[in-house]
Amino acid sequence: MARDAKPEAEVAEVAPPKKSKKLLIIVAAALVLVLALGVGGIIIWKKMHSAQEADDGEVATEQVKSGKKKGAKEVAPVYVALDAFTVNLVPETGDQFLQLMISVEVEDSHVGDKLKMYTPKLRNDVMMLLSGKKASELITKEGKETLANEVRGLMNGILDPGAKGSEGPVREVLFTSFIIQ
Repeated sequence: MARDAKPEAEVAEVAPPKKSKKLLIIVAAALVLVLALGVGGIIIWKKMHSAQEADDGEVATEQVKSGKKKGAKEVAPVYVALDAFTVNLVPETGDQFLQLMISVEVEDSHVGDKLKMYTPKLRNDVMMLLSGKKASELITKEGKETLANEVRGLMNGILDPGAKGSEGPVREVLFTSFIIQ
């Protein structure tokens, strides 16, 4: 009899305890949730970067020019500040000089990077343009607006030689300091 009781005790110890199905359901639900969040994150990331990578085709060009995508918020403007320009003006009543600080509004950050690459050429051409001006031409509001348009056209010609007229990657030239002495 003693031998019969011992095997029953061993059998009881070897049998695995029953696991709750509740724990299995919770783990499965957590895995599904993590997977759904991961897929959603990847989809959102791809949508954000697809506009930047889509430089080919009319749709991408129109979206960048308008600064808006369907159902998206307006894109913040990108400004690039240039170092100060100091030039001698064409003499009218003795020596006169112009000290000018310019910020440029561009289409996007890629154009801003390109503008920084072309800075030496842009600065040279702007200096040449400025040094050919008279103080009397620049003192009026119309003179300043004309100068801003000339500088914008010059920059667009360098950054995008195929641009026509006022069209190009530079949207606006802004004077942050304008001193004639």
